[in-house]
Amino acid sequence: MILVENCAINSEDNEVSETLKMGNLTGGKTETNIPNQSEVVIRQDLNGRLNGVGSTSCDYTCPNDGHSGEVSQHCTRDSDGISHLNPEPAAITKSVKRENDMTLEDMYNARYNLDEDDDDSDWEPSEKQVEVPRWFCVNCTMVNVEDVSNCEVCGEHRESGILTRGFFASPYLPVEDVNQDELPVTENSKGPYKQSSLSSSTAVGFDERMLLHTEVVMKSHPHPERPDRLRAIAASLATAGIFPGKCHPIAAREITREELQMVHSTENIEAVDITRRMLASYFTPDTYANEHSACAARLAAGLCADLASAIYSGRVKNGFALVRPPGHHAGVKQAMGFCLHNNAAIAASAAEAAGAKKVLIVDWDVHHGNGTQEIFERSKSVLYISLHRHEGGRFYPGTGAADEVGSMGAEGYCVNIPWSRGGVGDKDYIFAFEQVVLPIALEFNPDFTIISAGFDAARGDPLGCCDVTPAGYASMTQMLSALSGGKLLVILEGGYNLRSISSSATAVIKVLLGEGPVIDLDNTVPSKSGLRSVMDVLKIQMNYWPTLETNFMKLHSKWGHYVFQDTIKQGKRRRRTGVPVWWRWGRKRWLYQILSKQLRAKSCCNYSCGC
Repeated sequence: MILVENCAINSEDNEVSETLKMGNLTGGKTETNIPNQSEVVIRQDLNGRLNGVGSTSCDYTCPNDGHSGEVSQHCTRDSDGISHLNPEPAAITKSVKRENDMTLEDMYNARYNLDEDDDDSDWEPSEKQVEVPRWFCVNCTMVNVEDVSNCEVCGEHRESGILTRGFFASPYLPVEDVNQDELPVTENSKGPYKQSSLSSSTAVGFDERMLLHTEVVMKSHPHPERPDRLRAIAASLATAGIFPGKCHPIAAREITREELQMVHSTENIEAVDITRRMLASYFTPDTYANEHSACAARLAAGLCADLASAIYSGRVKNGFALVRPPGHHAGVKQAMGFCLHNNAAIAASAAEAAGAKKVLIVDWDVHHGNGTQEIFERSKSVLYISLHRHEGGRFYPGTGAADEVGSMGAEGYCVNIPWSRGGVGDKDYIFAFEQVVLPIALEFNPDFTIISAGFDAARGDPLGCCDVTPAGYASMTQMLSALSGGKLLVILEGGYNLRSISSSATAVIKVLLGEGPVIDLDNTVPSKSGLRSVMDVLKIQMNYWPTLETNFMKLHSKWGHYVFQDTIKQGKRRRRTGVPVWWRWGRKRWLYQILSKQLRAKSCCNYSCGC
């Protein structure tokens, strides 16, 4: 853990006025949370996370595989998404620097002409250095120059009312110009909740004390995992008359040490607890804590545990945990990726304590839930299914390949659906649900279902760079609500565009309340890369879930040649270059024949359905 000492905070502008002194905590068990050398190596060259140890930057173009043209999105990847706290771009001559090699800072400098390499032969230095005034977008946290009223990245007005009206507020007008007549009005928007209908109600877990968890020292721009995430969702639910109104609130409590020990080691628990005595500290360069973070993490875990118990016991129908900090990166020992305690794992443990024999966790956060997988990779009572960007291990946290299936007799109880690129949208996700998630879930037949609901794969998120819509999230929620007799708990994970996260969360809660999503699920056609990812998963997982073999055979007969034609061509090119053709007629003709047969056999094994 890294401790920030001697921080003097100016109450007027909340800026640090003294130089920060960074040092490693030693002694006790806190030091166990410092990443070891192997972890540092793993984080290097991964797309995602902040500058410092294991950080990289990326300007990503998200293709749409020909369905609706190409959507170009630029991002600097970070923690439970992407953040650029201390950008230090390499010195590259701008005349030869391609746009997709630029960091966010480079992109802004080029866009606003703040760092031009024009001819300066006649330039004379001025006596005073001029600083360009800037402001940060409340919606996406991106930086803008002072003379623009709307964010150059997401279009949000600098005085947007998103924190008071949620996504119902106009993104283009200041808060005072919002048309009140356009806001939704519902009968249940005010007044107490009727206790008589609790058994058929949707519960929401929320506590304002979780808003106190915030980064004390702002770096190059605001941290993406910020209190405004919860404020925007709460404002949207209140404006829609959903919460308070149609949903039942549950009382918050801090989870006990004994409950945490069912999931986490003593090292994790004590490392989080010790932050109560610190003004500011960091578990990793992107995972911060302040004096209120331990309380916020325990409140979040306590709400998730109590919601799971209430839903499984039938006291409420289903629930949504509006909590932070998120949890799915937190493993047995380590806090990382914005996550301190693993809320989904704690909820699963609480459901098992209430009597559930089999628990399903579906994680649709854009980042792989490496912590959740680590906790349950040897368990056959908890099935973990994750859909995430992976890109061959180059996207944070680098885990979650299709061949990570569980261990120690629990093979098949970890199901990873790794996307090979950004820009993945509704059709790919719903196709994966239909072909992989639901068939496995139905065969597993869980008693309780948990969704690790990160909304950083949503359209417009600056970190995930994907294209899932609120209707897409609603559809996936509806499909999962048919499992476990409707005993479903949705837990907030990531998501860093306030408009995207609040509209998506509202759509999901509407499904929990009984409203159907508005989306056409018939004839879902995935992208080529999405189809390839799903077929790769099917080929691996059908060894553990026989019901998948039929799906794989159908898809292979229908689209197999389309999916693998590029790979087959590459294999043929490798064969031609791998064995010199002139060996066929020389003294090495016998070696040519042997190698050629081996390459043909290897190609057949890689691309035929019978291997």
